[in-house]
Amino acid sequence: MNNNKPRDTQIIPIGAETTVIRSRTWDRLKFEIEYALQKGTTANSFVIKGDKTAVIDLPGESFTEIFLKALTERFPVSDIDYVICGHVNPNRAVTLKALLEIAPDVTIVCSNPGAISLRKILPDQALKIQVMKGEDTLDLGQGHHLEFILTPSPRWSDQMCTYDPKTQILYTDKLFGAHVCGDQIFDEGWQVYREDRRYYFDCLMAPHANQVETALEKLGNKSAKLYAVGHGPLVRYGLTELTGLYKTWVEQQQNQQNRVALIYASAYGNTAIVAQAIARGITKAGVAVDSINCEFTEPEEIKAAVTHSAGFIMGSPTLGGHAPTQVQTALGLVISTADKQQLAGVFGSYGWSGEAIDLLEGKLRDAGYRFGFDPIRVKFKPTDSIIKYCEEVGTDFAQLVKRQQKQKKPKASVSESQSARTEQAVGRVVGSLSVVTTRKGELSNAMLASWVSQASFSPPGLTIAVAKERAIADLMHSGDKFVLNILQEGKQLRKHFMKNFAPGEDRFVGLDIETAENGCPILKQALAYLECRVNERMECGDHWLVYAVVDSGKVLDNEGITAVHHRKTGIYY
Repeated sequence: MNNNKPRDTQIIPIGAETTVIRSRTWDRLKFEIEYALQKGTTANSFVIKGDKTAVIDLPGESFTEIFLKALTERFPVSDIDYVICGHVNPNRAVTLKALLEIAPDVTIVCSNPGAISLRKILPDQALKIQVMKGEDTLDLGQGHHLEFILTPSPRWSDQMCTYDPKTQILYTDKLFGAHVCGDQIFDEGWQVYREDRRYYFDCLMAPHANQVETALEKLGNKSAKLYAVGHGPLVRYGLTELTGLYKTWVEQQQNQQNRVALIYASAYGNTAIVAQAIARGITKAGVAVDSINCEFTEPEEIKAAVTHSAGFIMGSPTLGGHAPTQVQTALGLVISTADKQQLAGVFGSYGWSGEAIDLLEGKLRDAGYRFGFDPIRVKFKPTDSIIKYCEEVGTDFAQLVKRQQKQKKPKASVSESQSARTEQAVGRVVGSLSVVTTRKGELSNAMLASWVSQASFSPPGLTIAVAKERAIADLMHSGDKFVLNILQEGKQLRKHFMKNFAPGEDRFVGLDIETAENGCPILKQALAYLECRVNERMECGDHWLVYAVVDSGKVLDNEGITAVHHRKTGIYY
């Protein structure tokens, strides 16, 4: 990714009387976990010019200037009749406000929650709003008779997809997207984007898998040839496969044995960012999340989620020294519903004081709940390190939930004990002990690894199996760099990395390290090291199998012997 490229737009016809305007950034757009792969992104907008003209999905304020320049140069602004909002947020409202200054007669088409949000975000603006329900249509003429599909979720309660039967284009807003920037407008060679789309799904869709399933059922009724997604390449060539993958990923979430209810409200988006990072950490560890925005959720739904969960986490902003009314109501529902054995957690963001977090913590402690982590308090907007910390907190919380539920299970039967023979045999597979070290921006991490093997001669390459819940997993995507530090038999370095590190804890304190040419730490006590870059990775059950190419390496002790890990069972390291 060339971070020196300026932001720009791509404009190309994609169907009859239909054009895409892709606003592109090659840099990371926001400090949110969904952008952590740092591959840039595109904000895709669309123009349908029938007898009437509609613009679908305005970009956020990062692209306001270049988007409006491209739009006005290509289309007479006075001809724009409608702006269709797949979802509404303050960023998009900035572009909408700028457009209304030059086209004040435009009618805004959105869902009812979207209309409510718009009137709050732009209270002084005279808005012409047309609210769409599930059965409503909009006739632009020349066969463009648009249909609307309401697909709300906890993150986007106002989300709405649009379908044009004439072109068979389905405008999917947040669904099926990916945060990656490139010259390809469509998804030729669609498998190249599979890792990016999976990461996008895990960050944004997995915490509300039930709502995604409902959306997929609704969208399945439309005969689509193209997914006009909100971010990344438009989906044409891999449409059937991506739809199938979404169904598979949703099913994986729904089939998890353990669940956590994540209940929050967010005034300015910061609390939602924290919630998203925690949810990502929980799902990485193989525990499902029921994400609930209590501003838009009925009491019975909150009670049902808590009842079916092994733990719950509550988050709130602080407004005027208090928690929002909806959060206080949800807190009362949780205390009256949740079992005292359920694990609890609290988080929140604030500008000055953070009383809402104290309220949640105090009420839950007084009610006798045990906390899975210390309350998370985020002042103003979360940074990369805070987001990574929140993700690791979520993973640790999920691990506690799994251990707690495992203790409740009865002891293994005779038949189960007999099946352990296979596990014992698998455990006889040995591997050398190494430490994988990474650094990316302000983030660094390390992991003790024994599932390492040379995989190719030309180019020299190796494979590493990384458990999905490992914090380092998100720093080992395609293109990322790391150092494999091969440990020496008889050295104590391994003990340092065998301990359980707290979320955000520096893995390198007290160690003698230097920086490799690829920017990652080298452990100077290691037997040898290899500088590597990730070529690709494959999902293998509860692990990612990473294939990396070796760029350079060095033996640090010619007399040493490689440390080997011997196991008695194949069910743990």
